[in-house]
Amino acid sequence: MSEIRITNLVAGHNGVPAVRDLTLTVEAGEVVALLGPNGAGKSTTLWTIAGALPIISGTVEVLGQSIAGRSVHDIARAGVALVPEDRGLFYQLTVRENLAVHGGRGADGITLNEIFQYLPALVPLLERRCGFLSGGEQQMLALGCALASNPRALMIDEMSLGLAPIIVERLLPIVRQLAKDLHMAVLIVEQHIHAALAVADRAYVLSHGELSLSGAAAELMHRRDLLESSYLGAVAIDGN
Repeated sequence: MSEIRITNLVAGHNGVPAVRDLTLTVEAGEVVALLGPNGAGKSTTLWTIAGALPIISGTVEVLGQSIAGRSVHDIARAGVALVPEDRGLFYQLTVRENLAVHGGRGADGITLNEIFQYLPALVPLLERRCGFLSGGEQQMLALGCALASNPRALMIDEMSLGLAPIIVERLLPIVRQLAKDLHMAVLIVEQHIHAALAVADRAYVLSHGELSLSGAAAELMHRRDLLESSYLGAVAIDGN
């Protein structure tokens, strides 16, 4: 059973579709990249799965259940975590306090020590206020906060935003390892196309809200011509 299953989804803002007729799946233990130029509907898709935007038509199922009529909090409690583009952190709180706020799943939740196995750079920062962290440190914390909620499905919106490419290249393999070790379904939206494909199992490419290309990440990695045509002539697709 797919942890995330979208079928013929139409979704958008204020009744205006930004995504049309989208069908995709993400399995447990799998990393799937959702790619496309700005305005293609990628973030709309994530926010719809999270329950923050309404479904105009079609279906969205997470962890085996429809999200229709369910609140954002209900979907999150069921085991779906979203790392938003703005990271969703409390900048006046310390790293430790941010992690505590996002935890609270009880005895079955992931421990801080388990989070630090994947994000050891957070350990010396525990008492530092979030607002004083670098962009890369904040992104690590945002990922740690998502893990603290003990998700079965994890979505990440633009991990690379505002970060140097070398930081992105360090963070994305952590996401790959999380999916493998925790048998977690991971859906990532990312502008650093080839960095995303390097850690993904499969990828979907959106253009103007519609699916224009999909396939195994390893195959798409070597088909730059297909990617560029899907991006409607974009000159640079490496985040440069």
